[in-house]
Amino acid sequence: MTVEIRDERAAGLLEARDGGQVVGRIAYVVLAGEVPALVAVHTVVEPGQEGRGIGGDLVRAFYGIAAAEGVPVVPLCPYAAAWAARHPDEAPEPPAELVAAAQKQLAEDPSPW
Repeated sequence: MTVEIRDERAAGLLEARDGGQVVGRIAYVVLAGEVPALVAVHTVVEPGQEGRGIGGDLVRAFYGIAAAEGVPVVPLCPYAAAWAARHPDEAPEPPAELVAAAQKQLAEDPSPW
C-alpha cells in the first residue's frame, strides 16, 4: 500500500496514513510573529511501522509544505533535525533568531511537546 501524507493544520499534525490508519505523524506548531515558520516538535512512527521510510517521508513532506508556503522550518524535533542535517539541499537551515523564537514559544506553551 502507498502511504498518504495529510496535513491536519488545525490539529498541528502532519499524518502518514496507510489504508486509512495513521502510521506516523509530525506534531508541529506555526510560529507566530513577524516571520512565520513551521516548527517540527515531535516525529512518531507507530510500532511495527519502522523501517519503511515513513519518518523521512514525513519530514520531506513537511519541508515541501513550508517551501510551498514560502516559510522556513525550525526542526526542534531531534529526528527532523537529524534528517535536515543529512539533507541540507532539501532542508535550509533556519535563522538563529527563528530557532530562539520557536524555543521561547514552546517554553511558554509546552503542550505541543
